[in-house]
Amino acid sequence: MTTLKKILLSGACLLGPLPAKADNLLIWAPVRVSEQSYKATMGFRLPFEWETSAGADLALASTDGEAIQPGSGQATFWGKITKARVTPAGRAQEDASLRIDTLRGSGSLMLSRSRSFILSDSLDLQTSRAVSLGYAPVETRQTSVTATQALKLIYPWTGTSISAGSSLTDFGKDFSTSVGVSQAVLPNLNLNASVTDPLSPGRSASVNVNYRVSW
Repeated sequence: MTTLKKILLSGACLLGPLPAKADNLLIWAPVRVSEQSYKATMGFRLPFEWETSAGADLALASTDGEAIQPGSGQATFWGKITKARVTPAGRAQEDASLRIDTLRGSGSLMLSRSRSFILSDSLDLQTSRAVSLGYAPVETRQTSVTATQALKLIYPWTGTSISAGSSLTDFGKDFSTSVGVSQAVLPNLNLNASVTDPLSPGRSASVNVNYRVSW
């Protein structure tokens, strides 16, 4: 076994074969990303009214000679609290999450809220709002604040959805909007089209087809 494997898999020997399931209070999810790179997520959950989870993401990559690649390391601490409320008319969820990259000195804090409603037998509505604060010491704007909001109308019986969203960065320095439509063609096949900044001369459009396969 290589030195790299010993570093990332030693936690498995200490914690035992713990499955990464929602009903397990411990989080342990090692992944072999490629032939010479590994990643592990570890942490814990607390099933309070506000579901709380916290932990760390660790990753490393090696060269053919089993030496650690410079700059490939990752050691990110994260934490999240979530509260969800479900009623016969819809669902509401509030989240607060924090990520800190201990190796590069960057971090982010995000507060978000989403709601879904049953407007009628043939129409559902989803809304979401989020505010994020980020810090990256190597960027020109070391500190940034971004506010986003989105709205989606869903026609469940036809598999059609229409969405609109906007994003505001650093209190007006950057502002963008988007509109889109999605259509379920087959049970696992979706057609998506979107336009960014539709009222701007620099608008851009994209169309893509997604096919999902599960096995």
